[in-house]
Amino acid sequence: MHDTWPMLRDIAFPPIERARTTTLQLNLGYRCNLSCIHCHVAAGPRRTEMMHEATLTLALDVARHLRVQTLDLTGGSPEMNPGFRGLVERAREQGLHVMDRLNPTIMEEPGYEWVGEFLATHGVEAVASLPCYSQSNVDEQRGSGVFESSIRALQRLNALGYAQPGSGLVLNLVYNPNGAFLPPGQQALEDDYRRLLRENFGIEFNHLYTLANMPIQRYGSWLLSKGKFAGYLDTLRAAHRDENLEAVMCRTTISVGHDGRLYDCDFNQMLGLPLGGRTRHLRDLLDDAPPRRVAVAGHCYGCTAGQGSSCGGALT
Repeated sequence: MHDTWPMLRDIAFPPIERARTTTLQLNLGYRCNLSCIHCHVAAGPRRTEMMHEATLTLALDVARHLRVQTLDLTGGSPEMNPGFRGLVERAREQGLHVMDRLNPTIMEEPGYEWVGEFLATHGVEAVASLPCYSQSNVDEQRGSGVFESSIRALQRLNALGYAQPGSGLVLNLVYNPNGAFLPPGQQALEDDYRRLLRENFGIEFNHLYTLANMPIQRYGSWLLSKGKFAGYLDTLRAAHRDENLEAVMCRTTISVGHDGRLYDCDFNQMLGLPLGGRTRHLRDLLDDAPPRRVAVAGHCYGCTAGQGSSCGGALT
């Protein structure tokens, strides 16, 4: 896999200062039942990195200490971490809002049939990846049969009460492009998703998040192999909007790697660019406040280009 960091680290980007931390985003491990082309984590079935129980417990202590409101669980497929259920149960008892960045096909993976019911029982917000409403586009990115499996999983979540009036169970979907271009307008695309998924499959959801692909890890390597890396980076830089800087997720989120090391965002984590530019561990947050400065480089234009992009979708 080609390393894109040498082509990103010296690109200037506007300075960003951290605000109050409201979210801890935990990468529970890189294991996943899929190996998607666009994956900035380069997750897959053969990855062995996993957050251990002691780090999961420490994360809850830090969340309490910093008085964060949200625990954002990601991976890989976060449910493949053996400590996932215990972590969610303790986080909910602690009063935290919990988000699970869900690859819907995990619900059909042998041994993980419990996922949907567990999330519903504990009121976890499901943020489910569905990169298109077209079967051909999804299967191109994620593999043959992934679209149909995802549709069945989303229908199951609906049957459990997700996105149903009065249930309080939130189901948000995530779109990302299948090429070297920016996402279309989020609201218009959400309207298309809602109409087509409802008409064709009876699926309901709350919101659609549109995310730009980051030129790092597996996707960055794909761009390089196709001769599209420089052009895509030029697209991101040309579409930069200063007004998006106020809303980028790194201002209020701390990303925690599977080994407890800290980063300003999940993308920086994959590049090994530590929180504020200096190596820190989760335990350090029990004694020291997070640094004000956010570590930035050329890939950050992926979050400020056009309508902006974050783990919560478009910024403007």
